[in-house]
Amino acid sequence: MRGRPARRDPYRRGWLRGAPPPLWARVLPSALLVGVCLAELVSPEPLDIGFLLGAIPPLAVLAHGPVATAVLGALVVVVLTVPVFSLNDPGSTDLLTVCFVSVLSVLLSYVRSRRDAQLVTERTVAEVAQRAVVPLLPERVGPVRCAGLYRAAQRGTLVGGDFFDVRAGPYGVRAVMGDVQGHGLSAVATVASLLGAFREAVLDQPDPEAVAARLDRRLAVDSADDPHAELFATAVLLDFSADARVVRIVACGQAGPLLLRDGRAVELDVEPCTPLGLGLAGTAPPRAVSVPLTAGDRLFLASDGVTEARDAGGVFYPLAERLPGLAAEDPVALAERVWTDLVRHCPDVQDDVTMLVLAPRPREGP
Repeated sequence: MRGRPARRDPYRRGWLRGAPPPLWARVLPSALLVGVCLAELVSPEPLDIGFLLGAIPPLAVLAHGPVATAVLGALVVVVLTVPVFSLNDPGSTDLLTVCFVSVLSVLLSYVRSRRDAQLVTERTVAEVAQRAVVPLLPERVGPVRCAGLYRAAQRGTLVGGDFFDVRAGPYGVRAVMGDVQGHGLSAVATVASLLGAFREAVLDQPDPEAVAARLDRRLAVDSADDPHAELFATAVLLDFSADARVVRIVACGQAGPLLLRDGRAVELDVEPCTPLGLGLAGTAPPRAVSVPLTAGDRLFLASDGVTEARDAGGVFYPLAERLPGLAAEDPVALAERVWTDLVRHCPDVQDDVTMLVLAPRPREGP
């Protein structure tokens, strides 16, 4: 498939967001020191470039620890005082200035190294805590292959207002994908509550309508103590039969999945009911729609962060049109292709982006 070159993933962690220093930052101080020395050795006349050496200790702070910074500072002092380099015969004031800058750089490097170590520890703990809320999906749950992709709107977080999960229980394999009120870390508590209720309901509720009612009750209970909480969420629930030949779908305030079949993306006719948390018991009960499945079918669910993403001209991302051309047998590859294509269409994605790909393998039988 031809197209514009893929843009760099804006959610990829960069140097200024906690990643290790790049190679050029680690090499630059040493390269500058060697370059100044070589230039003085090969030049027939003395060069007035000794001032460049004063930048080496501060540069070392960016990527090196206190020991390496101290070594580089000492080498700078040695180079300034060795006659063979003839670096404009620095006076005592120049040497004292370089020594002071070197000592100060060592101190700054020590402080930076300690803070970096603390930030790495805190980030690791945060990632573990967030993964406990929304763990990585297994490649297969029963007869269903699955893959999820999530990009939070709040940079540097793994969990936000969207959620998904796929679980096996005594009534078959069930999946959920939804979007709670709010974004970022403020929505994590609601996401954790809903996922906990879903995982319990998978074990003891006989049908997807009952699972939806359990999630609705969970939100209603959570907001009972605060009359101004107004907690609600949209979600799609899928209930696969034991042989994966039929899926029952319940949509609560959200459109149903797209069905990829025979090179086409079909929008399933699933009528959304009331969002979760607004009292399903007091309205018309959710109605499950049964969809027969065949070998090679894939169900693609996407949050409004995908369908409502706009390009510079205000055009929405045409998911249903693009999906057949991006289709892949591997669910993980399909989700990644859609994400790459979405970033090309809308480089500045502002909302949580969630995708869930389900590829059931119906068992052969009468």
